[in-house]
Amino acid sequence: MLLGGAGSPGLAWAQDEGFAAGGQPSIYVCVDPGGRRITADRPIAECMATGQRELRASGELKRIVPPVLTASERAQEAARLEQEANLQIHLKEDRRRDRALVLRYPDLAAHAKARAEWLAQQDGLLAAMRMRESELSRQGQGIAAKLELYRQKHGLAPAGLRQLEQENVRQRALQSAQLAAQLRERARIEQRFDEELVRLRQLWAPAGR
Repeated sequence: MLLGGAGSPGLAWAQDEGFAAGGQPSIYVCVDPGGRRITADRPIAECMATGQRELRASGELKRIVPPVLTASERAQEAARLEQEANLQIHLKEDRRRDRALVLRYPDLAAHAKARAEWLAQQDGLLAAMRMRESELSRQGQGIAAKLELYRQKHGLAPAGLRQLEQENVRQRALQSAQLAAQLRERARIEQRFDEELVRLRQLWAPAGR
């Protein structure tokens, strides 16, 4: 049974697949998209999209011939394979991070010590910032008192004093913003250690830590 003319996809496919077993006779069986059962002595073009079975002359199954994918199906399969590859990459990276985390913190004491050291460093920075904030506040109070004296005497404050006031206001606003940012950083570090501890407890569990 010859399917397709010369140069047709069906014939090319048959030439590629039909006699790959050194000329040994085979029987091809399939059900086409319309539900019709077809049997032939070579790959069946009508079943390229549905797949077919290749049998030996004895009727024993030799192999399953998978469907030939359309361009759209090939694109979908390529996307699926890419997604699977990316997932494997992410899983491998997660395992690498887990190993590094356990090496860095082999037990609870090591993790607690690192947390305390990090937070102590942050608290030191915060203390210095609050000290600077208090200093700027005192400077501002002093400048305000001098400006009030000039107002009470119905005189104009010197330009230099007004400039000092503006600079103090600017510095206090900047210091306040930096302090808020540092507080957020401390909270972020604390959250990181909390999340690490949750993961570490899972990783330590097999070792009974």
